[in-house]
Amino acid sequence: MATNRETFPVEFKGGLITNLSPLQQGINMPGSAATLKNFEPSITGGYKRILGFSKFDPFVIPPYGSPVVFGASQTGTTFIIAGTHTTPASGDTLTVAGISGTYTVGSVAFDGINNRTTLTLTTSLAASPDNGAAVTFVTYTTVFRTSGVEVFNDSVLVALNNDLFQTTGAGYTKINVPSYGTVLVNGASQTGATLAVDALTSVPQAGDVFTIAGVDKVYTVLTNATVSSGGSTLAINPDLASSPADNAVITFISLSREGALRTRFSEYNFTGTKKVSIVDGVNSPAIYDGSTFTDLVAAPADVVGATQVIDFKNHIFYGKLDVLSFTAPFLDTNFETGDGAGSIRVGDKITGLAIFREQLIVFTEKTIFKLTGVSSSTFVLTAITLDIGCIDGDTIQEIGGDVMFLTGDGLRLLSATDRIGDFGLGVVSKTIQNVMTDFIASASLFSSVVIRAKSQYRVFAFNPNSIGASAKGIIGTQFSPQGGEDFAWSEIRGIDVFAASSKLVDSNEVIVFSSNTGHIFKMEDGNSFDSTDITAEYLSPFLPLNDPRTRKTIYKVYLYTDPVGSVNFDFSLKFDYDELNSVQPESISFTNATSAISFYGDNNFATYATTASGSSGATSVTVAANTNMVIGNGIVGTGIPTNTTITDISGTTITISAALTATISNVRVTSSGSVFGGKVQNIFSTQTVGTGFTTAISFKSISQDPPFSLDTAMLEYATKSRR
Repeated sequence: MATNRETFPVEFKGGLITNLSPLQQGINMPGSAATLKNFEPSITGGYKRILGFSKFDPFVIPPYGSPVVFGASQTGTTFIIAGTHTTPASGDTLTVAGISGTYTVGSVAFDGINNRTTLTLTTSLAASPDNGAAVTFVTYTTVFRTSGVEVFNDSVLVALNNDLFQTTGAGYTKINVPSYGTVLVNGASQTGATLAVDALTSVPQAGDVFTIAGVDKVYTVLTNATVSSGGSTLAINPDLASSPADNAVITFISLSREGALRTRFSEYNFTGTKKVSIVDGVNSPAIYDGSTFTDLVAAPADVVGATQVIDFKNHIFYGKLDVLSFTAPFLDTNFETGDGAGSIRVGDKITGLAIFREQLIVFTEKTIFKLTGVSSSTFVLTAITLDIGCIDGDTIQEIGGDVMFLTGDGLRLLSATDRIGDFGLGVVSKTIQNVMTDFIASASLFSSVVIRAKSQYRVFAFNPNSIGASAKGIIGTQFSPQGGEDFAWSEIRGIDVFAASSKLVDSNEVIVFSSNTGHIFKMEDGNSFDSTDITAEYLSPFLPLNDPRTRKTIYKVYLYTDPVGSVNFDFSLKFDYDELNSVQPESISFTNATSAISFYGDNNFATYATTASGSSGATSVTVAANTNMVIGNGIVGTGIPTNTTITDISGTTITISAALTATISNVRVTSSGSVFGGKVQNIFSTQTVGTGFTTAISFKSISQDPPFSLDTAMLEYATKSRR
């Protein structure tokens, strides 16, 4: 028999915790989480379902570069194309500029030396295409992963299959196109496998592809050229189809960056023009200023094949193996020691570079150093720790005036590591250590972003065997007002991230990433994972409700939340650690867009959600449906002033008490209780019958609804006899 009625508030805060016993967690941190997936601890309170992602560009990144027709007069099913640094695959489909039809690839013979491919098509060419006509692959049978992405100005740079592209969201433009000047044929009557040229401003490289005005076919440079006074004799394939005219224009259409690995970028501005330095672990570094791509073919051996790059004190620093190299000050192409360039050995493989408090931080696999000074004569390298390193430089991010990075034992902040060295206290992810251990073991490649508006760090593990719903990520929200080590954690599931970039562009935060689909995506955009449902889960610790030795019966649960619009989830209570012999009540499906479940207080509260349209300044709105709308109800939505009410209803036209502040079209409107960022509302109460010594609260949402926040739950219960 019940002895008293009590209420127990559960304030949702603290994030995911896995390093406490269930009873300790339930007593000391009842609002923390034993499971927290696709919810984020929010700096505005509670746990908020994360936003989704959508395609930044609807088009697929061109997987084979910019292929063109190799020679005019081609007919039938045999089709030769040039400018392919990667082999197409059987089953791919393509179109050819100037002729009709879409063609399917049957067999493939790839010539990697000459960057040329012979395709056998399943149907004959409708006509003979022009030499050098563009070939566009429409569909692909191969999975393509980008090797790097970077937000640059108002665009995104992306590396794929040895090529680099730029997009503003409406298609991709190849940027690794040689800039050798206005190159001309030097002398008429040339034949054979060589071609004399002049007017070179840089050195052509083996694998470059070009055309000659008035000459059939597309030609490949076979060896790195030797240039003297702007002139050179190029070894080419194939032999010249005909003798070009003297001073015929040579057009380079592709620059070879063979074998590119993980591609990284560093933006800088030495002269008033924003540029980005690019490294890929194999090739010479490159520079791009938004229009011109410059391959630094004269870079020293310790720079060619660099894996890391950063701008520090007006030098460009490169990391390759254990060598840290830097250019002369303000001279991004100058590696002359006499002009202030140089190099420093750090003793271990460099895994990442970062700027922190006017210092260059050099991460290796096992150590961390700091470089101070402003020039080659004053640079000094000193150790921060000789016992801790960073396992992946793409996890290094500045957050809250500190630097986060991934080590073999979890996530650390640089300031704490500098202060206490190799002590475990420096690991800020200790509260989720077992989750972190599994996360690190799940992959060998990681990436990260920061979301500044949310004081949030996100790190992702990429494993080709764990994609889709099983793809893993970790969220850390920093709650200390002045930075520091106070983080609350949660997990991400279902976002495949191979490479990522986050940057402020004109005060707007742009967060992009690539997956293994050949697309670039925009994170923090929309209410779905690219049109698929977002699955979000929360499970509280098991709560003893003041006394773990007393049996309790839960009669009612009140949920306080802050929804943007529709909310749909399954709610349940679990008793006594969800043991097999304990009776568990059935889950309850909840939505705030219907009246299937009783709402707390006024039954009209949040029982409608529809779309509306209207003109700025108007006091009438056309709605898709007026079900459950009542004169006097409050109404909210984008473009509707605060505290607006319904004054009249006529069919699907409603009159409102205040004029629209903007023209709206297909805007969701709801009752005023569903204002995001407004007053937290008790939107749900349910009779529930369950009994046990401990109980846990569970929510699961599978939807494309707008995000909602779990703020507080109130359990109404009665105690029975002591165990």
